[in-house]
Amino acid sequence: MANDESELKSRLEEVDARIARLRRETVQMREEIGQSWDAPTDPAERAVLLTNVEQQEALIGNLQNRREQILRRLRTN
Repeated sequence: MANDESELKSRLEEVDARIARLRRETVQMREEIGQSWDAPTDPAERAVLLTNVEQQEALIGNLQNRREQILRRLRTN
C-alpha cells in the first residue's frame, strides 16, 4: 500500500510538472502570437499557431483530469 501511494505521488509530481511546463509554453506561444499580430504574417501560419495553442490547452485539460484521478486514488488509499 505504501509502495502504491509512493508511486501515485510520483505520478502526481510528473503530471504537475508537465502541466506547469505546458502552461508556460502556452503563455509564451500566446505572447508570440500577440506580438506578431500586426506583423505581416500569412493567415494560414497564424491559424496553425492558434491551433497549436488550442491543442496545448486541450492537453492541459487532459492532464488536469488525470491529476484529479490520481488525487482520488490517493485519498482512497
